[in-house]
Amino acid sequence: MELILRKDVQNLGFKDDVVNVKNGYGRNFLIPQGHAHLATSSAKKVLAENLKQRAHKEEKVVNDAKALAEALKAIEIKIFAKAGGEKLFGSITNIDIAEALAKGGQVIDRKFITSGIVKRTGKYAANVRLHREVIIELPYEIVAEK
Repeated sequence: MELILRKDVQNLGFKDDVVNVKNGYGRNFLIPQGHAHLATSSAKKVLAENLKQRAHKEEKVVNDAKALAEALKAIEIKIFAKAGGEKLFGSITNIDIAEALAKGGQVIDRKFITSGIVKRTGKYAANVRLHREVIIELPYEIVAEK
């Protein structure tokens, strides 16, 4: 089943992408939830025209995302957590990284941060998706609280 995405769907595609999915996934989840609509020939023509008109605006959005990426790289992220030796009491997730970025002055939604669950102190890196074309690797350090 061929669909046009109305929203970004994780592990499937971004808004306005044409994707092929299984019939059940399309009919039972994507279309009823409003995440996609059928990719008929007329819908594809409308999509092509919309993308053509949006190309210039998209360039400005990508440049803004690149500028934000440079600003994020300048922030040094240290997350303080309770630990016994090197092992943390609990774990550090993308929510904690988003909060640390907010303290540094840059508000990024936690959905756009990809990081594994970390349970030890040390230096790690998280991927931050600012735009479909701009993904940066953001280093951070986990330090034991004293």
